[in-house]
Amino acid sequence: MRSAAPRTVTGKPEGKRYYPTPALEKGLDILELFAANPEGMTVSEVARRLNRTMSEIFRMLLCLEYRGYIAQSASKDRYHLTLRLFRLGQEHPPTKRMVMEATPVMHQLAHELRQSCHLGVLDGAHVVILAQVDSPESTGFYVKVGSKVDLMHAATGHVILAHQSQDSCERAIQEWMRETGKKKPADLDEHLEKIRGRGYERRASYEVTGVMNISFPVLNSQGNAIAGLTVPYVKRIEDTVGVPEVVEVLQKASQQISEAMGAVTEESNLTPVEAPPQKKPRSRRSS
Repeated sequence: MRSAAPRTVTGKPEGKRYYPTPALEKGLDILELFAANPEGMTVSEVARRLNRTMSEIFRMLLCLEYRGYIAQSASKDRYHLTLRLFRLGQEHPPTKRMVMEATPVMHQLAHELRQSCHLGVLDGAHVVILAQVDSPESTGFYVKVGSKVDLMHAATGHVILAHQSQDSCERAIQEWMRETGKKKPADLDEHLEKIRGRGYERRASYEVTGVMNISFPVLNSQGNAIAGLTVPYVKRIEDTVGVPEVVEVLQKASQQISEAMGAVTEESNLTPVEAPPQKKPRSRRSS
């Protein structure tokens, strides 16, 4: 293989024979490079980063543009990824099924809590938002479907890491370190242990003041997290829904989605969460 060409994905499956396919590798190198540079790149930048000639890169870009994986900027001087790869990933049966199962649950959750919610999964060094439901209120905090958030800056990412096997968790952290070039946060192990202890993540947003992110894992049949269901809680004036109620309702919603994905979530097998205070009767506002 070419040692000069930088790769965004390291290594190959161990124990498997490798048969070089230069054209395919070239196309994948380009897609990975664009994924790491969302602002887009010029033909010359791509050629320089991949140690290729302008002519061969130009031909590959024309092909990828024709197939809908990349598009030109309005100024015609740069290329960037389209959402085709994201849509392709959504067609993967387990992901598509999870979104299908989660969507009605999320709508009910948003209606009951008067808060928005979103479903995210790990993707390398990031969390990708697969589904999102708006609050029925006129104000709230929303995350766009398809958006990517740094794994270490996402409640969804932390709750998924905390509910993985030790090996899977360490692999995910190592991949984040490789892709970002950053060191493992010093307090990460302690923080993940706290999440395991209470069964969910709850912390102030890394990006927006006044938002409390509360996230529960969506589990598979092996009891490992395959996604995170998160409410970016915003306290409104005269709002009767508090954090304890969000925790209670969000836990039930995550259990419901987990069961649909094959998880066993009997009451005796669940980590208890903070019991909400006695709820007072509240009037519902029309949506």
